[in-house]
Order: sequence, then structure tokens, then C-alpha cells
Amino acid sequence: MSGTFVGMPAFPKAAHEAVNNPTLRGNLRHATHTIRAKREKAVAEVSDWAELREAGKRIKDRTLRRLDHYLVQLEESVVAAGGTVHWAADADEANEIVTQLVKMTGESEVVKVKSMATQEIGLNEALEAAGIRAYETDLAELIVQLGKDRPSHILVPAIHRNRGEIRDIFEREMSEWGRPAPEGLTDTPAELAEAARLHLREKFLRAKVGISGANFMVADTGTLVVVESEGNGRMCLTLPETLISVVGIEKIVPTWQDLEVFLQTLPRSSTAERMNPYTSTWTGTTDEDGPSTFHLVLLDNGRSDTLADEVGRQALRCIRCSACLNVCPVYERAGGHAYGSVYPGPIGAILSPQLRGTESEIDASLPYASSLCGACYEVCPVAIDIPEVLVHLRERVADQGGAGHRLEKAAIKAAGWVLDRPAALAAGERLASRTRGLHPNRLPGPGARQWTESRDLPKMPAEPFRDWWRKNRR
Repeated sequence: MSGTFVGMPAFPKAAHEAVNNPTLRGNLRHATHTIRAKREKAVAEVSDWAELREAGKRIKDRTLRRLDHYLVQLEESVVAAGGTVHWAADADEANEIVTQLVKMTGESEVVKVKSMATQEIGLNEALEAAGIRAYETDLAELIVQLGKDRPSHILVPAIHRNRGEIRDIFEREMSEWGRPAPEGLTDTPAELAEAARLHLREKFLRAKVGISGANFMVADTGTLVVVESEGNGRMCLTLPETLISVVGIEKIVPTWQDLEVFLQTLPRSSTAERMNPYTSTWTGTTDEDGPSTFHLVLLDNGRSDTLADEVGRQALRCIRCSACLNVCPVYERAGGHAYGSVYPGPIGAILSPQLRGTESEIDASLPYASSLCGACYEVCPVAIDIPEVLVHLRERVADQGGAGHRLEKAAIKAAGWVLDRPAALAAGERLASRTRGLHPNRLPGPGARQWTESRDLPKMPAEPFRDWWRKNRR
């Protein structure tokens, strides 16, 4: 997986800065609570939601167990339908494939459908280095791109921005990327959306190359599926002459019947809609309609390593609905940027460390970016037990060492020695009681200090319990 956002510190430091930003916290609180309430109503309408959730889980698990078989079947189906399949082991290989495919067309600009996979590999930056300009066409992604910003939410990448900030970005930056913002632009949603529509329309009409991801791939027909709410995806998928889709290998489902389950659970969990306003499907190429050339880039980039972990592999069930972000108390206060990845929130806390490894400071900190309250598991439409994976990854981080973990192991070893020796334990209790006036309210050391910044250490009693019992209950 590509590196973390440039300059990002570990989660505790980034989150500490975020929680002291009242504007950010207000934006996040308003947006997540609104989406959460709408989702609850949409899910409550479905009498068999629990059965759909279990069905989605089983379909994903069955597919992951035979992923090699379904990927080969998918490749055969795509090729038979007139497409070309490329296999990318990592981000660098995927970026090189896409860059060369665009260069072969002779074009120097592309339009893009919102795609987590292309953000994951840093495709826009790779294309820019090759002299190719990529235009984001999703409204929220456009805001992020124009603002020289980073996405902070899976579904709503600009969730950290309010309407006034968006208006200022449009007025300041649109002219550098194409059609400028209308004069006298206000911060009303309708005017902002119209400004974006006019800005993007000229790009849709002249673009010869489109780049997308996919929400699902159907193995037995070679069909790719994109669900969205604005129509920009439909424009990118149908108008260009060449379409290049970069998709993670876990996005596959065996049949259309399996797809039916997710087309019921995904929209209700993500946008709180009964179905997505735009569900686009395409199978290879045709002479009459759509792109005449189609390339599918199947992306691994750490997914095979994740699949090998019997506990952690359930993260690959994720259908990117973002429901876990909207109920997470940690995300609501820290925001998406603190996670140092295009995958923020609870799912990012278990997915990024598996795709990238836990060697870096930020990836080692992500499994601890949770209160383990379990709300994320309750709303997940494919029943990913995120708390279980978080604890599993914490064990991995602890096993690889580090100053804090070495100190913890030494403390536990010392405690075990004392607890095995009653006389030593009694002597230690008496010494602690007699010196209680000297005890600090805060513990020294980075890890211990963080724990006691908002907690007072309990007061030591005047005498140990065993001494009190001996005197009063002999």
C-alpha cells in the first residue's frame, strides 16, 4: 500500500490536535448525527435486515475462501466480453499500468469516478508526475481536490468542511482548474451544486479517458458495478472512449443473485436510501454504446497478506458503506485525517495496518484508535467484528516490541513474581501504605502519563487489607 499522508503523525498526536478544533468537531458532529439518524430509519423499514446482513457475511466469506477461483473466472468473463485484464501486485505497479494505458491514448487529462482504490495507491499524484491531469468529478472529491485537501470520510470525503468553507474554495480555486465559479456565489447548497455542475460539464464533454473503481465485480459475467448518487459516475462511465477501472481483488461476488443482497444493504447503510439513484453496470465493450476500450486493473496491494490472517481477513468483507464511521465516538471527535489513510474510522483502523503493515508509527497506533464500544460491529451490514480485529492487531503490535511494550512486559513479569510470593506481596503493600503521602497524582513516562492526564490515581489506604482483617476479624 502507498505511504501515509505526507507529514502525518501517529494517531494520538493527530487526534489531540483535531479535538481542539471546535469548527471541525461541529462539522463532524452535525454530519455524522444526521447520516446516522437517517440510516436508522432506512434500516428499520426492512423486516429481514438481520437475514440480509448474515447473507452478505456468508457470501463474502465464501468468496474469500475461493478467491483464486473467482478471480480467474472474472478474468475469463471480462476478456470474453471484449475487455483487457491487468494484475497489479502493489501501488507502484498499478500506477505504472494506468499511466501507460493513458499515454497510449495520447491524452493528457482524464475524468475520474470517486474511487477509494485510486486514492489508496496515489494515482492522481502518479499521473501528475507523468504530465497527466486527473479531474475528480464527485462533488465532495472535487471540493477536496480544489482545496488541496485530503478526504476524511469514505462516503462524504469533505465532511470536515462547512458550506461557507466550500464557497470560499470554489471562488478561490475553480478558475485554476477550468470554468470559474459564478459571480456572487452564495453558500446555499443549490448554488454550490450548480457551480460544480457547470465546472464539470465541459470536462465530461471533452474527456477521452475515464478512470473508475467499482463497488462490485460479478465473476460469472465479468460485469462491474458502480453505485452513486449524483450522476457524475454515469457520465465518466459512458462518455469517454477509453475506460480504465482499478479495483481491489476483494470486491468480487460470484453471481448476480449474490449482488442482489448488497444492492439492498449498501444504499441503506451508506446514504440511507432504499436504492442508489444511479446504479451503473457494464460488461466489457459494445460497438453501439459506451467506451470502445475497457481495461480492468485488479489490485492486490496487501490484500493477499490480509487474506492469510484468519482473524483479520474479515476486514476484506467491507463494502465501503461508512456506517461504522458515523456511529464511532472516536471518529466523531478526531475526524478522518487523524487516521493517516484514505480509510478512516473503525474500518480504517483495522484495514490500513493490514494492507500497509504495523511497522510505521501511525499504523502501529491505529488499532488503539478505538474505545472498543462495539457500535461499529452493530451497524456493519456484513457483520465485520471490528473490535475483535482491533484486539487481534493490538496483540501483533505488542509482539513486535517498542519501548512502551517492553516496559509493560517488564512490569507484568515483575508483578507475576511478586504475586507468586505472598510474603513479598505483603511487604510491598505495607511499604506502599506507609509512603502514601509521597505518591504522585500522575505517573511518569509517556504511556502512563497519557493515561493519568484525565484520571487521578486511587488513594492508597492507610493500611493493607490483610492487616486490617487480621486486627478486626481474627
